[in-house]
Amino acid sequence: MPAIVGSAKLTPRRRLKFDRRGRAPVHLFFPISHPRINLQEAVLRLLPRFVLLAGLCGLLALPCGAQTTSKVSLDTSETLFTVLAAINACGYDQEVTASDPVRLQVRAEVADAITRSPQAAAAHRQVCDFYRDHQQPEASRTLAQYVSLALYLDGPAEFAPNAKEADFPPDAAYVLGLAPLLKPFYAETNLGAIWKKHQREYESFIEGYHQPVSRMLLETDVYLKLQFAGYLGRRFVVYLDPLAAPSQVNARNYGPNYFVVISPAGPPRMEQVRHTYLHYVLDTFTLKRANALVKLQPLLEAVKAAPMDESFKHDVGLLLIESLIRALEARTMVPPEDTPKNKVREVRERKAEDAVREGFVLARYFYSALERFEESPVGIKDAFGDMLHDLPAEDEIKRAREVEFAAQAAPEVVRASRPGEVSMLALAEDRLARGDTATAQQLARQALEIRREDPAHALFVLARAATRDGNMEGARLYFERTLELAREPRLVAWAHIYLGRIFDLQENRDAAVSHYRAALAAGDTTPDTRAAAERGLAQPYEPQAARP
Repeated sequence: MPAIVGSAKLTPRRRLKFDRRGRAPVHLFFPISHPRINLQEAVLRLLPRFVLLAGLCGLLALPCGAQTTSKVSLDTSETLFTVLAAINACGYDQEVTASDPVRLQVRAEVADAITRSPQAAAAHRQVCDFYRDHQQPEASRTLAQYVSLALYLDGPAEFAPNAKEADFPPDAAYVLGLAPLLKPFYAETNLGAIWKKHQREYESFIEGYHQPVSRMLLETDVYLKLQFAGYLGRRFVVYLDPLAAPSQVNARNYGPNYFVVISPAGPPRMEQVRHTYLHYVLDTFTLKRANALVKLQPLLEAVKAAPMDESFKHDVGLLLIESLIRALEARTMVPPEDTPKNKVREVRERKAEDAVREGFVLARYFYSALERFEESPVGIKDAFGDMLHDLPAEDEIKRAREVEFAAQAAPEVVRASRPGEVSMLALAEDRLARGDTATAQQLARQALEIRREDPAHALFVLARAATRDGNMEGARLYFERTLELAREPRLVAWAHIYLGRIFDLQENRDAAVSHYRAALAAGDTTPDTRAAAERGLAQPYEPQAARP
């Protein structure tokens, strides 16, 4: 699991403190230069007194003043700053004119350092060569992969990965090669000094998010009648950095930890923060209910044509929780100011129906269940079991099959790195490893069609699936197409290794040796790649040999 990035270099984190039952916030910790502020007083300014008293003391019916436990952190990260400064220096210009002025200042200071030092210019060239080779068709996807990488790196000045490469989410693994290039770039551009120079501005971003985050937490916990327990060892961190595009909010779920990366420009982006917080609270609810989810498995077949993210089509637990969250957001939405009071319910119901049409087919059921929940004294943790028990599976499956799905869906806010949740190609890899070549091929082809993931990786999956099916000619063509698009050294090397093996099987030793040599020259220094290529040079490949 990733640690909080750059924590050793950061100023003291601000943690929003709540009692163990999730009720009355106790206080905020500000930097040492600020007085401690009582959050109870702040909340009184945020919500009407009757909401505070009825919601916290009456609704939960629990004694006040229990032991506190950390729940949410607002923070900054020097590691994230370094990664974003590097890609900004290499052409990441998404919404630069709409960003906070700090972004332009940092870009100018980094550019000045590069022009003043040949060593800085050389480090810059290396970073930019890598950036260009790994650029995605959309700027938002380019940003997303580097945000994922930053969350898996330790702080300056080593920027070492804090997890095994096998545990990296696919988008972070794809750009892992940037990590060793960050050290010279950071040192030669004196990026540490630039970071320190702008600490005051970064502090002000955190101050600006204190009030809206505390209000969101309070309102959400009161609605859910949340008994705050079982969060020990889990983190929810909101990172603020102006070097990204203001419209982009990147949320991640890595194991028990949840992260949100926001560029602070304009009003606070609380809708996405709240969505992530709801996942933080609710995602674990299905962990011990595998048997109850079995009856809902046919829903996955019913939603295959839905426009939502592919991960929801392969994990009924994900589909269930996202449907609950969408229903909750519909029931608690604040309609536009000009909405007549007698139309509020209609607006909220329409939002729930929109969620159904995107593929979250249980949102309609949970919308009704939440209406009953609001009238009950039971908290969400206990009420969820009853909701799941009372869910009429056969009726909901039948209704799901009759849904006319929308043409497109809003992108999912939270990206996860749990098995089966990360991406379409991760799902394809999983199916291929299980021997299900047909599904692996289907997912890889879909990835190529919608152009949301690395096409070279998709072709690589198709090539390996073809070898599993004994289609050597088809595999050869897919591996050759992989080499036309691939830039990542490991992918290039293994495409050459597989081609070398195919030519060995066809008794074309000269062509095989050429590919094994190309694999060694691809730039992938991992031991398994080198061993496979050297083994191929030493003797022709035989089918019965153990594959790495």
